[in-house]
Amino acid sequence: MHSTETFKFTSSDGTQLDGRLERPRYGTPRAVAIFAHCFTCGKDSRAATFITRALAAKGVMVLRFDFAGLGGSVGDLAGFATHVDDLKAAADALSEKGHPPSLLIGHSLGGAAVIAAAGKIDSVTAVATLGAPADTDHVLQNLGDKREVVEREGEAVVKIAGREFEVKKRFIEETAGQLQEEHIAKLHKPLLIMHSPTDELVSIDNASKIFNAAKHPKSFLSLDGADHLLMDDKDAYYAANVIAAWSERYISSLEEMDDDPPLDGTVRVETAGGKFAQLFATPSHEFILDEPKSIGGNDDGPTPYDLLLGAIGGCTAMTVQMYADRKKWPLEKVTVELEHNRDHAQDCLSDAAGGDDKIEVIDKAIRFEGDLDEEQRARLMEIADKCPVHRTITGDLHIHSTLVK
Repeated sequence: MHSTETFKFTSSDGTQLDGRLERPRYGTPRAVAIFAHCFTCGKDSRAATFITRALAAKGVMVLRFDFAGLGGSVGDLAGFATHVDDLKAAADALSEKGHPPSLLIGHSLGGAAVIAAAGKIDSVTAVATLGAPADTDHVLQNLGDKREVVEREGEAVVKIAGREFEVKKRFIEETAGQLQEEHIAKLHKPLLIMHSPTDELVSIDNASKIFNAAKHPKSFLSLDGADHLLMDDKDAYYAANVIAAWSERYISSLEEMDDDPPLDGTVRVETAGGKFAQLFATPSHEFILDEPKSIGGNDDGPTPYDLLLGAIGGCTAMTVQMYADRKKWPLEKVTVELEHNRDHAQDCLSDAAGGDDKIEVIDKAIRFEGDLDEEQRARLMEIADKCPVHRTITGDLHIHSTLVK
């Protein structure tokens, strides 16, 4: 679940660059990242869009933007050095909005750029690359014979990946001879290198060179069977999952910067957008409560009554399992199915007696699996109704509400 918004900012040389900010739909983002697209691809490439949105669905806010001369960004086709400076400009723009990036992700030439830019962005704590070249001269091979024309005449129209681009001499000057091996060696930040062994545009040898040049902590993951552009959704989704899981160890969470974090043992519920959606948060977990579409919700999470039944069922199963473990009884599995209804017969009796109370009923069906005898099963049924949540709800429960300014 995510939302997309336009994010424009000024580049290192004053050019306006066009970006899209992929936000987690609910709650505070776990972290902020910047995604650098592959050479001539743009922010709207399949890989850039799919990976950033998949990360947003996992709680990471991600900015993807067009380098100069591509997509919605104006200017001439920028060279590698400008890419690096523009990543710094993107980080500054995010920081000014209160979203300092802690993760850089780069695809192909964008991967080389994030490695070079990481040292210039203080808030960045981890870097991930996909199909990145080990040196920047690799990309100049795309110019073919036209490179000599550009160097001699100052510019030329070059056909790259089926599209025509006006390439100027500045592009070559900013890309050739960059000290990428030095950038890799001086990275001094956790690095995840992802590369396909069947990549036909940037060979797997590049991944080996990057890995050997980098210092620890460094990790390599093979994107077996994937093409260079990650055109298959399942490859892009897999890459996003891996990046999200790997980066958890290194990225700075915005929640850790929260001035008012939830206290241990407390639950916080707050409006999360939509008609009914609420963010349910504990100090270590969060998810969405919602209502079904039939009554106007988005069905983005369980209902409050689902959560109530789940609390009773979960506590019942845990209590029974703990008791069986202590007794060393062969209980293998507990299944609890719950349903909330009104006791209509009791309602009628209440109405007949002049009362207006509606009787609430929760039906709880419990199944025990394991080599248990009838006496043991009967005892476990007794224990099932002694779980703490069950006793809290059926006991003398008082709820106190306080208005907080």
